[in-house]
Amino acid sequence: MIDKTVPTPAEALADVPDGATVMIGGFGTAGLPDELTEALLAQGARDLTVVNNNAGNGEHGLAALIAAGRVRKVICSFPRQADSHHFDRAYRAGTIELELVPQGNLAERIRAAGAGIGGFFTPTGYGTELAKGKETREIGGRMYVFESPIHADVALIKAERGDRWGNLTYRKTARNFGPVMATAAKVTVATVHEIVDLGALDPEVVVTPGLFVQRLVLIPRAPTQAGGFKTTGT
Repeated sequence: MIDKTVPTPAEALADVPDGATVMIGGFGTAGLPDELTEALLAQGARDLTVVNNNAGNGEHGLAALIAAGRVRKVICSFPRQADSHHFDRAYRAGTIELELVPQGNLAERIRAAGAGIGGFFTPTGYGTELAKGKETREIGGRMYVFESPIHADVALIKAERGDRWGNLTYRKTARNFGPVMATAAKVTVATVHEIVDLGALDPEVVVTPGLFVQRLVLIPRAPTQAGGFKTTGT
């Protein structure tokens, strides 16, 4: 019987090695798999390359990994939001490397990895520092830059509902990078707020097929102070 559920985030991430490339879903805090990033911090893996839209927010998640000196390199499109002080400090100190990628290019490079595409040409970045050292080509009278796919050892993503086979649906803006990251990693670990019986998810609304998910962790939705449950897009 196929059952990809794992009891805890710690067990799901116990084998992440030093030097791994880790994709972390989320757009700012929307769709950020907090419990998985906290478990990765506790697990102790070092010298990580992290792929994320941002470079950490506040004191938690990716920011905490950076603050602990566990991240060697960040590949992202927006590293300098107001509360990215841990990344800013590490970058100015020369203890972390940054590969800056325009947001559309970032999504497409990840998607290319999942689709088995060896790279693609895009006009985005041509004539800037972002194109330095990359192949360029004129196509149809316009200049393009070659971008390579981004593969990962592990992808950490947050979904809304799933079944024991790993089929996933998402909630609103929490979807963002999760679906493409799931396809581009050797091992995808997903959290869900609900695990349903096989067949309960309409195949037409499944966004990430279980083929791309290796481990699934149930995270009950946290109650609000009013006694209800959080229902935001995050």
